Amino acid sequence: MVQYQTVTAGEPVARTGAIKLYGPEGFEGMRRAGRLAAEILDALGAHIRPGVTTEEIDRIVYDMTLAGGAVPATLNYRGYTHSSCISVNHVVCHGIPGPKTIKDGDIVNVDVTPLLDGWHGDSNRTYLAGDVSLKARKLVEVTYECLMLGIAAAKPGARLGDIGHAIQTHAEKYRYGVVRDFCGHGVGLLFHDAPEVVHVGRPGTGPELKPGMFFTIEPMINIGRPDVKVLDDGWTAVTRDRSLSAQFEHSIGITEDGCEIFTKSLKGLDLPHQPI
Repeated sequence: MVQYQTVTAGEPVARTGAIKLYGPEGFEGMRRAGRLAAEILDALGAHIRPGVTTEEIDRIVYDMTLAGGAVPATLNYRGYTHSSCISVNHVVCHGIPGPKTIKDGDIVNVDVTPLLDGWHGDSNRTYLAGDVSLKARKLVEVTYECLMLGIAAAKPGARLGDIGHAIQTHAEKYRYGVVRDFCGHGVGLLFHDAPEVVHVGRPGTGPELKPGMFFTIEPMINIGRPDVKVLDDGWTAVTRDRSLSAQFEHSIGITEDGCEIFTKSLKGLDLPHQPI
């Protein structure tokens, strides 16, 4: 049975398996953290280009996070030693920044989570570096559409399966594979919490969405099959068939009549290129 827990202001929270329901102070906290995440991702668009290393991008994320009064939630999380995850081409998620140079034609996902006053602003975008093929551009565009269709399905009284169904239906129209091994998650005062937000599903199934629920929607869409594997570093997930993968993520909160996107770009840069 699905359990829900109303969070009172100032009350400590823990991972209990219950879905947290936050009040007005939670919405305000997530707006601030989400705004900072969006500002960081907005700024990265000018830096993700051929010749730049992924560790240079990670340094910008670190500096901007601290300048915004926050700390990177990923830094030292379960032994992870970077301020972002940067996933290039066939890397699905959790790519580790390093000396690797971005090349012309790459697609580059950057995932950031500033932790600001206890609230986690979790978001990511996929960028185009240089002259990217039409095939890769289309994947990126459809992946963003999947995210926004999932968000459109998020409203009180709906079910988590409705979100997954909206994403899966759109991706599979293009014969893309929807990754099952990783999913969205509850967010707020905890980095990762209940519920799991799977990006495939059947309408009318799964936990009911209620006002005050905070969670991420972050579909990972592959040009090829949905299968992935994790490399020996314990973090980097790649497509098994080496096909390209793209991802977009927003943190949202369920309201009385729909949902609020906490991590939306105020500059309209959520899709960092002109659609084809």
